[in-house]
Order: sequence, then C-alpha cells, then structure tokens
Amino acid sequence: MYDKSQMMRGTLEGCILKILSIETTYGYEIVVKLQYYGFEDVKEGTIYPLLVRLERKKMISSEFRPSPLGPSRKYYTLTEDGYTLLKEFETCWSSVSATVNSILTLSPDHGSSGN
Repeated sequence: MYDKSQMMRGTLEGCILKILSIETTYGYEIVVKLQYYGFEDVKEGTIYPLLVRLERKKMISSEFRPSPLGPSRKYYTLTEDGYTLLKEFETCWSSVSATVNSILTLSPDHGSSGN
C-alpha cells in the first residue's frame, strides 16, 4: 500500500504558511485545520518542530496571548518573507501538480516515448 503520509509531510510547510496567511492562530488550531482538510495523521509533535524552523527562518513570528482556558497560547503570524515563501510554494505546487496530473492521465497507447 502506498504511504500517503510521506507525500503529505513534504507539503506541510506550505500548508501551514497558507493557514497563517489567512489568520493568526496557535499550534493546536493549525493541527485541527490540517486534520480537517485531510492530514488525518498530523499531530502536534509534527507541527511544532516545523513552526520552530519557520520562526527561526523568519517566515513566521509569534507572540503569547492570554487564553480563556488556562495558560497563554503562542500565536503565529506570517511575515513578509513568509508571504514570499508561500507564493513560491504555490507556484512550485502548481507546476508539480500539473506535471504529475499529466503523467497520471497517460493512456497505455500514449505511454511510450517511441525511442
């Protein structure tokens, strides 16, 4: 059986950037959104190292805000560099997606190069 999780892992960073381009939010909420959209196996332990790396690269920034349910939460916001990286990801994803889709639609009579 094909391991979908490996493919999904490679796209997580771009998806996190997209979520943060829409709203400032905290880690657990990012996990919930990713799970809702199909990353069923994503856990907080997967997301937090990515958030740390993105923050270290200055793609996102963070600040602690009070929470109505206990201790303060760390909220993440996309930076200008993060918006630039998101646009690059979107362009790259469109290209890769189009390439894979064109190959997956090949029929048996068009599958050889004729060499």
